[in-house]
Amino acid sequence: MSENNKENLGDKAKDLRDAAGEKASEMKNEAKESFENAKEKASEMADEAKEAAKDIKEDAKETFSDMKENWNEATNGGENKKLIAGILAIVIGSLGIHKFILGYTKEGIIQIIITVVTCGLGGIIGLIEGIIYLTKSDEEFYQTYQIGKKGWF
Repeated sequence: MSENNKENLGDKAKDLRDAAGEKASEMKNEAKESFENAKEKASEMADEAKEAAKDIKEDAKETFSDMKENWNEATNGGENKKLIAGILAIVIGSLGIHKFILGYTKEGIIQIIITVVTCGLGGIIGLIEGIIYLTKSDEEFYQTYQIGKKGWF
């Protein structure tokens, strides 16, 4: 091999080495860019997940607050006594306690007298009234028995 060929081969090898180094450097830079992009996307997704979790937490708090408010209104409101009057009428309607709960003192006393005179058959009236109370809508019950003061059935 001539000296000239050796020099050409050496130059070609050097050129190939330089080209390979440049290509490796380019690939390294591309890998860094891809890594940075992936890191950025992961950070964005984590932020979105945190935001979604915060929204879910706020929605859950709001829902629980609404449920608590509705429960308190239904049990302690004192405005609509449908549930308590209906259950008492079905369970111990013969004693007329549901009448006293609704503010019907005269009707409550009459209910007790009917029960005593008929040896307990007056409890059927309480049972029927309890079923009627519980099948009416809240608004209808309130208007009929608490505002309208309908004493019987």
